[in-house]
Amino acid sequence: MRGATPRARFAPDASLRAGGAVVGLLVLFAIAGAWASGHEPNASDFVSGRLADGSPTPPGAAHWLGTDVLFRDQLARLACGARLSLAIASAASLLSLGIGATVGVVAGWYEGKPFSVAGVRVSVDDLLMRLVDVGLAFPFLLLVMAIGALLDRSSVGTLLVVLGLTGWLGTARIVRAKTMQVRERDFVLAARALGQTTPAILVRHILPNVAGALLVIGTVSVAQMILAESVLSYLAVGVQPPTATWGRMLAEGQAYYTAAPWLVVEPGAAILASVLGFHLLGEGLRRAWEPRER
Repeated sequence: MRGATPRARFAPDASLRAGGAVVGLLVLFAIAGAWASGHEPNASDFVSGRLADGSPTPPGAAHWLGTDVLFRDQLARLACGARLSLAIASAASLLSLGIGATVGVVAGWYEGKPFSVAGVRVSVDDLLMRLVDVGLAFPFLLLVMAIGALLDRSSVGTLLVVLGLTGWLGTARIVRAKTMQVRERDFVLAARALGQTTPAILVRHILPNVAGALLVIGTVSVAQMILAESVLSYLAVGVQPPTATWGRMLAEGQAYYTAAPWLVVEPGAAILASVLGFHLLGEGLRRAWEPRER
C-alpha cells in the first residue's frame, strides 16, 4: 500500500472509523447537549426535577437523563462537563506535545555528541533523558494527584498547565527515537552536506517526518488528560463547584448509587466512552500512518 492515497489508507480501518464516530459525537454533544436539554446546568428545578418524597427524578420526558441531588438537569451538566474536559484535555495535550517534541528532537539530534563541563564529558541527550527517566519513575496519575493535592484548589488554567507540564515525558522518548531514525536518512545527510543550519534541518526535515507520530501521540494524550482531569475532579482537587465536571458528578452521585444509579452510570459512561473513543482514534491513526505494521 505504499502508493495508496491517505484516504485509501484511512478508509478500511475499523478502529479509525469507530474512534472518529465516538469523538465526533462527543464534540457534537459538548456543543449542543446543553441547548438540547432546554435547562440551565446550574439551575435547580423544584417543579419537574423533584419527586414527591424529595428525591431527584429519574430519566424521563422532562429531564431526559434525570436530575441530580440538587435537582439540576443531568444532560445539561454532562454537556458542560464534556466542554470542560475537551477544552482542558486538548490544551494540556498541545502543551505537552510542544514540550515533548522539543525535548525529543533536541535529544535525538544531539545523541552521541558529548561536550565537556568542568572536565566531565556529558551530552545534551544524556541530561535530557535522565530528566525524563526521573519523571517516568512516577506513575502519571499519581504524579498529577500529588500536584493537585498540593495546589488544593485549581482553576481551569492551573489544571491544564499542571497536566501539560507532567504529560510530555513519554512523548519526548518516542520523538527522540524517531529523530534518531530520520537524521540518518539520505535527505538529511544531503542537507547537512549542502551547509544547511541545524535549526533549518530540524524545522524543514526532522519535524515533518515525526509529525505522524505526534498526531497519534496527541490523540491518545487527549484520552489520558480526560481521565486525569476526571480523577482530580473526583478527588475534589480539580475545577471547583458549581462548574460541572464528570469526575465531580461521579463523586457526588456515588452516595446515592442504589436510590439513583443514573447519577453514577451517566458520568462514568461519559468518561469511559470518551477515553475509549480517543484511544480507538489513535490506534486507527497509528495503523494508517504505519501501514507496514498491519
